[in-house]
Amino acid sequence: MQDILDRSRQIVSLLDLTSLTGVETDAAIRALCARASGPCGQVAAICVFARHLPLAKSCLARLGAERVALATVVNFPEGELDPTGSVHEIEAALALGAMEVDLVFPYRAFLSGLEERVGAYLDACRRACPVLLKIILETGELGTREAIRAASLLAVERGADFLKTSTGKSAVHATPEAARIMLDVIAERGGTVGFKASGGLRTMDDALVYLRLAEEIMGRDWISPRTLRFGASSLLDDVLARAVAERR
Repeated sequence: MQDILDRSRQIVSLLDLTSLTGVETDAAIRALCARASGPCGQVAAICVFARHLPLAKSCLARLGAERVALATVVNFPEGELDPTGSVHEIEAALALGAMEVDLVFPYRAFLSGLEERVGAYLDACRRACPVLLKIILETGELGTREAIRAASLLAVERGADFLKTSTGKSAVHATPEAARIMLDVIAERGGTVGFKASGGLRTMDDALVYLRLAEEIMGRDWISPRTLRFGASSLLDDVLARAVAERR
């Protein structure tokens, strides 16, 4: 029982509680923030569209959950090669209180052979973003092992703080195969970059696949909210249900 409870608390502490449907109401944002702190502790971050950041900030403050980071997405979900537009998005998000930015990698341009231009895009976004920068590779669209590895290397070289699997909007979401490639690159580059599994994670068992994979490649001592995250909305419900069941 204790192992399940410990894992529940650990997963919650690594969770970016996310709502990115595009039709969120103020009431929905308040309800999301109300779930940020509970019987298994506080989540790592709330991830919403930038326009909702001020409301999320005030809700978290009222709930005494100011340590929960405010995260948002940029270039989402299209992943266009538009450095000027993405820099403006980053600047606007920072002005609204963003503490973390999840930026979609221009995967179509990369697959078209425009690696130099994609690198310049990442450079521009990195310069504009003094906060935690997670690069969403959209691994399901990159497709091959070679493309995922090359994109991971480029993102790390251009200053990513995290490599993230996917937006959750493509046909293929996070997979253990893609995660292993990304974690191998992170390990090769010294383990200072974090990893975020996102897209299709709905249950505690889903999260445990990636948690154990990270422990295998990086070691248990590497695991913390600074290095490992889960991006999901429904995951929290299953983790809490499992914890409650174990306490009975």
